[in-house]
Amino acid sequence: MNADSMGRSDVKIEDGKIKEVAQSIRPRENYLVLDVAGMFIMPGGIDTNTHLDYSYKKLRTVDDFYYGTRAAVSGGTTMIMDFVIPQIGESLEDAYRKWRKKADTEVVCDYGLHMAITWWDEDIEKEMSQVAISCGINGFMMYMAFKKQYMLTDSEIYQACVRCKDLGALPMVHAENGSVIEENIKQLLNKGIRGIDGHYLSRPEDVEEEATLRACMIANQIRCPLYVCNVMSKPAAEIIARKKREGILVFGETTPAALSGRGPNRDSHSFRVAAAHVTCPPISEDDSTPTTLMKMLASEKLDTIGSNNCTYDSEQKARGRHNFSKIPCGVNGIEDRMAVIWEKGVNTGIISPSQFVAITSTNAAKLFNLFPKKGAVAPGSDADLVVWNPKRERVISHHNHRQAVDYNIFTGMFIHGGPEYVFVRGNLCVDNEVLRIQKGYGNYINTQCYSRMAYPG
Repeated sequence: MNADSMGRSDVKIEDGKIKEVAQSIRPRENYLVLDVAGMFIMPGGIDTNTHLDYSYKKLRTVDDFYYGTRAAVSGGTTMIMDFVIPQIGESLEDAYRKWRKKADTEVVCDYGLHMAITWWDEDIEKEMSQVAISCGINGFMMYMAFKKQYMLTDSEIYQACVRCKDLGALPMVHAENGSVIEENIKQLLNKGIRGIDGHYLSRPEDVEEEATLRACMIANQIRCPLYVCNVMSKPAAEIIARKKREGILVFGETTPAALSGRGPNRDSHSFRVAAAHVTCPPISEDDSTPTTLMKMLASEKLDTIGSNNCTYDSEQKARGRHNFSKIPCGVNGIEDRMAVIWEKGVNTGIISPSQFVAITSTNAAKLFNLFPKKGAVAPGSDADLVVWNPKRERVISHHNHRQAVDYNIFTGMFIHGGPEYVFVRGNLCVDNEVLRIQKGYGNYINTQCYSRMAYPG
């Protein structure tokens, strides 16, 4: 099953590649043969947005590159794309080498990297070329939030987008108005609002909406493409849809947290549960948001699903018990990304199985210039394959997931459908829920500039 077609076929794997796809393939005597009648053979998932082994304000995420990729593979994702986030004053190449050192010996599946631009001067502008060419990075992230940490000014975003266009790279944004959020936080704390409510009051949906519109406006001045990460609200998604109709080349990524229908649990009597759901932009409190976003994926108004997996355990989250602004933002999703989308999209009839392939794998492969090496069941493609059993059932729980984090925001969700087998470059890594993985098996994948989807001309 591919993003554009579905039919009955056998698939032959040799030397880590798909050798043949045909209706009837006669195997050799020494071949492993799996009978997968009634199941879907699809490209392995590509998670466009992870934060593994990431440190922020002296806190390190509990899912490192081993636990994170182990969880990814168990859920049917065979490649992740993590963010290199340099400290202020750190060179892009030094930060890149640091991420490679953290990941190369730990990953159990292939991975690529995006580069965050967290500060700006002439040296960074020059370094972007070196990073794109020598390091194989074609996506550059600009934060419009996190003032005094990562946030760039509009002028700096403009200049970075110009450089991206020169290189054929894809500008990416985290779209929230960081200046307004900072002032909101000050006002709320001055009023004595220190609980989790403050997180949602300080980041209303219109700060995401405004930043999304502003990012589209900046990109349009330069006539460059734009990738908006972790779209969480209807207003932000509707901006992207409107700009697409106007002919602007903008791509939207949403998340399992936004689509699950679980809500933010803001009113939970348990601080642990409520804090586990704290992320940014926040999970929408509008009950209609998950269905609306899923329908926008079905109609190609949104394009990809990234987990935005950034996991801090309950003890780390508790640092903000008496000051909401100190709760580290981030939720899980790397393991359950595929299952949640299948349950809420395919099983509800909103998206087709082929559309599921598009939004969880193929669109990402095309945007980041991995296609057809990744994101396709076709001769010559990497044998990154998932055999998806639509009859497999389970209840999500933090007690039995493969991640290191001690909570799961999807706990209690009943799932119909999941991976029976998962292959990473031809290696059988999941066999009926049994993991057969090896640290360091994954490769770093260069992503070249000028993808046809981002630069169709």
